Amino acid sequence: MSLEGFPRLLREWRQKRRWSQLDLALTSGVSQRHISFLESARANPSRAMILQLSEALDVPLRTRNLWLTAAGFAPIYRTRALDDPQMAQVMGAVRMMLRAHEPYPALALDRAWNVLIANRPFEALTALLGADIWARVGEPGAEHPRNLMRLFFHPCGIRALVANWSAVGPLLWQRAMREAQAAGGTDMLAVLDSLAPFQEPEILWSAMESALLPVVPFSLAVGERQISLFAVIATFGTAQDVTTDELRLETLFPADAETEALFRQMPLPPVPEDAPQ
Repeated sequence: MSLEGFPRLLREWRQKRRWSQLDLALTSGVSQRHISFLESARANPSRAMILQLSEALDVPLRTRNLWLTAAGFAPIYRTRALDDPQMAQVMGAVRMMLRAHEPYPALALDRAWNVLIANRPFEALTALLGADIWARVGEPGAEHPRNLMRLFFHPCGIRALVANWSAVGPLLWQRAMREAQAAGGTDMLAVLDSLAPFQEPEILWSAMESALLPVVPFSLAVGERQISLFAVIATFGTAQDVTTDELRLETLFPADAETEALFRQMPLPPVPEDAPQ
């Protein structure tokens, strides 16, 4: 991208946050006049100015790299593979949290809700849905064959098993849409676009009276089993790497005593011999 792209990116993200130029000026410590000059390309941003404004707007690290590139600077935030030696401590913490959450399911997701790592209860839960469940909903040739949105919203997924789909479906879809729009998540938007033709607008755009509850669990009917769970999401607060910035830890908790008893009694697959300790 050329320098012409930076004014547009700055304006788009300010508008995405529903901020005026004055709002951004007060939050970033940059004068409103200078912000106006940057958005109209009457002034060129320094590297430090780009980082200052992107921090104020809470722009994801992947997009901060795009801002820097658009203004003619080299990107500074790396995208590391999960097995990169410099990710060892981060991944050790992730695996520790997933193990500590047993006997309940937990998993690590990327920004498109691809399953990167999961604990044994999550694997046991998905095994109840059928050995071929991920093959049925997976996108051919996809780098990550296990995607939570496809699990819920693909025609061959688990929608028919979710007893309270009319409440859960809209909330999940809107959550994914909000996250994608807030983070500039083109990966998630691509997933949503691929699934949108299979959805009924009256389900996706009108949640029922779920606001009466503290949280809305999703209730699965798997054979004679009734499984009711709700999710808690955690992120890394001081990420300085794109991969870490986009990691989401999703921990599932039982929403009733019956589900709690089920998971406490459920046999788990053995820990792989080569699993990190």
